[in-house]
Amino acid sequence: MPLRTSIIGSHPFPGWLELASVQLDRFGPDDLAELQDDAVVAALHDQIAAGLDVITDGEQTRLDFNLSFYGYIRGIDLESAPPRRLGPPAHDQRGKHRVTAPLEAPRGLGAVEEFRRLQRLAAPFFPHGAPMPSLKASVPGPYTLSGRLLPNPGLGYADRWALTEALLPIVRKELEDLVAAGCREISVDEPSMSCYAYREDPRRFVDIFNRTVESVTGRTRVCTHLCFGNYKARAVGPRQIAPMFPAFLEFHCDEMHVEMASREFAELELIREIARHCDAAVGIVDVKSYYVETPDDVARRVKRCLEFAPADRLVFAPDCGLSQTARWAARRKLVNMVAGVRQVRAELGIA
Repeated sequence: MPLRTSIIGSHPFPGWLELASVQLDRFGPDDLAELQDDAVVAALHDQIAAGLDVITDGEQTRLDFNLSFYGYIRGIDLESAPPRRLGPPAHDQRGKHRVTAPLEAPRGLGAVEEFRRLQRLAAPFFPHGAPMPSLKASVPGPYTLSGRLLPNPGLGYADRWALTEALLPIVRKELEDLVAAGCREISVDEPSMSCYAYREDPRRFVDIFNRTVESVTGRTRVCTHLCFGNYKARAVGPRQIAPMFPAFLEFHCDEMHVEMASREFAELELIREIARHCDAAVGIVDVKSYYVETPDDVARRVKRCLEFAPADRLVFAPDCGLSQTARWAARRKLVNMVAGVRQVRAELGIA
């Protein structure tokens, strides 16, 4: 679909879900299931009302983008308190988990259950064979997941690379199970790779990514999201795409998303190179800013992107997940993003 509109994965929690999440012990299992369903329905409503071509469950049943996944992994001792609680928000307010035994996830990582819930809850929005947007699942890649674990040389996990290798088959199995469940679009998100490409060998990252997705390549639409961190709207590392290239162009993916709006579209010309290998997904609204882009703002930005890539190779989405953005702003940004893209579609005669 030319000039496709999408979303990275997460959507803001409704206020009532924030309140409920700090007192989950007061709920029974049926109450929790109802809570989860209602939260996903709320996220679906916002995305469908905006008119997105791709929708997700908003990651409403996760704690942050990837923190909940550690609850599925055996062999780790979950940290109970962050090392720093006070002061301005930053990444060191999220602690790391000790590895105490060989890493395994016999129950999977929970993404399949999330996707089946998304399928079930999205269907009533599109009765009687009405066309449905693409349903996308997102899974953090093994290198990003390894960043929250402490190495344990005694168990053979000498460093982050060793932890990544241990997590890789676990993530790969989750992707295979998602495809088996009917998922036709999966984002394997590796923000840690884009954050640290400036100091590590990017070719090593390419090898890790490609081995992670090798068994599902060609069986589903493989996407990846490259950003510079968004915990409490804070970035990590220098926000430059150039250190990733040309190595990252060898990623075996169908869509590569890059953060642009918060960087005032610096290095936009690089989407020309991405579009020669796969679809270039451009972060076109800034999730770290409370300026709500107008449809005309978005339309102008789309036209700038068309200077470097053809319409059938372009996808537009927010810069990152929307979980760190207030819901009122997220809803307005999505509505205006879709309206701006549709404005350009109409001018180009694209149905």
